Amino acid sequence: MHSLDIQVSNSVDPAFEALLVQGLSDFNDAVTGYGDRQPLSVVVTDSHTNEAIGGASGRSALGLLFLDLFYLPESLRGRGVGSEVLRKFEAEGKRRGCISAVLYTISFQAPEFYQRHGWRVFGEIPCAPEGASRIFLTKSL
Repeated sequence: MHSLDIQVSNSVDPAFEALLVQGLSDFNDAVTGYGDRQPLSVVVTDSHTNEAIGGASGRSALGLLFLDLFYLPESLRGRGVGSEVLRKFEAEGKRRGCISAVLYTISFQAPEFYQRHGWRVFGEIPCAPEGASRIFLTKSL
C-alpha cells in the first residue's frame, strides 16, 4: 500500500490539472470506446491592436457543449456582439455533433441574455452575496 499525503491548496498546478484531465479522459474513453473532447473558444479581437478583448470559452465532449466562460467589456454589451459570439459558439458545437449545451451564470450576470437565445433554466442554487444564485441553463442544439 502506498503512503499517502492529502493536502488542500489555494492554487491549481497546471501539471496536476493535466493529470486529472488525462485520468478522467482515459476512464471515459475506456467506458465509451471513443474520445471526442475538444476545447472551444470564440475570441473577439480589437482590429486596431489585434488584442483579444472578450469572447467565450468552453469545450465539447460526449455530445455536450459546455460554455464555461463568457465575457465582453461594457463598451461591447447591447450591440449584438454577445449574440454573435454565442451563435458562433453554438454553431461550432452543432458542427462537432453536440446535441445539447450547458452553462451556469450568476443571477446578477446575464441569465436573461441566455434565455432570450433559447436557453432554459434547469436549476438554481443560492450563493453569496445575499439574494444571489447560480443559475444552470441548457439548450438543445
